[in-house]
Amino acid sequence: MNKNTSAGYWIRGFLSEYMTDMRNLSANTLHSYRDTIRLLMPFVGKAVHKSIDSLSVGDLSSKVVTKFLDYIESERKCSHRTRNQRLSAIVALAKYIAQNSPEHIEWCRQIRNIPVKKGPRRIITYLEKNEMTALLNLPDRKDKHGYRDYALLLFLYNTGARADEAANLQVKDLAIGKGSRLHFVTLTGKGMKTRRCPLWDNTSKVLGLLTASRCENDNVFLNRLGKPITRFGIYEMVIKYADILAENMPEIKKKRLTPHTIRHTTATHLLQAGVDINTIRAWLGHVSVNTTNIYAEVDMQMKAAALLKCEIKDAGNRKPRWRDDRNLMDFLDSL
Repeated sequence: MNKNTSAGYWIRGFLSEYMTDMRNLSANTLHSYRDTIRLLMPFVGKAVHKSIDSLSVGDLSSKVVTKFLDYIESERKCSHRTRNQRLSAIVALAKYIAQNSPEHIEWCRQIRNIPVKKGPRRIITYLEKNEMTALLNLPDRKDKHGYRDYALLLFLYNTGARADEAANLQVKDLAIGKGSRLHFVTLTGKGMKTRRCPLWDNTSKVLGLLTASRCENDNVFLNRLGKPITRFGIYEMVIKYADILAENMPEIKKKRLTPHTIRHTTATHLLQAGVDINTIRAWLGHVSVNTTNIYAEVDMQMKAAALLKCEIKDAGNRKPRWRDDRNLMDFLDSL
């Protein structure tokens, strides 16, 4: 088989060169794309009755790819979001092939024309101010692990950082020295994009104590073994305190409290404080302000306040018509 038509040839170049060397995408994105292809290729091989090694680019037709997307949604019970995520990985592969192999441009067009699936948009979950305060008060700050947990929860709330961003944070990313006029942190997010986020005085103080004896290349947040905490470790830590919080605040059971919930909480509280949506976009590291606009639809109190501003007041008794005003009529008759 000609290498230009071999699906395996292009997939190797896509994952091992283009994704890592040229695009410099994160490991999580690479793994997501890899997992999509690992699911796709056996499905296509079975559909066209070929071995995986002998599959051509043409075998990955839009018809077969659509059947694959239906399969992961119906058989694997994946959500429409996962379906769309798998589709975006396949489209990225198709674009790469078309850029380097002009004879596949029409095939790429057909793949790109596969529509994303729309579904119900979930209402964003966030914590009220008193709930967030209660969560921050749970860790035992006298214990070193409890102090780490408090510092991590406070950092997530202050910055709205993703779990990955917090897990990969290094001491050199913090600007909290005594000579700093403004305390801030440099975060590296999706697509290796960096942004700076200001830190409260309390956050910088807590992080300063936590990293006092660390080298600049050390991770800020460590696990119980003294190794860098993972995003899964951060998730488990938040879940642990969420369960404790739910014992005193039963309403928390109705909310799915995760590190991303704290990120939503940061954005919502910034909006409530009057921070403009574009600043919040930069704060969270969103590429498009459209992503951030979802927070403008979240807070019911802000919606109610906006509604009150345009409320039509009841006029009470009807004002008399001008024809019923005898003083006016007498004046007009005298003219």
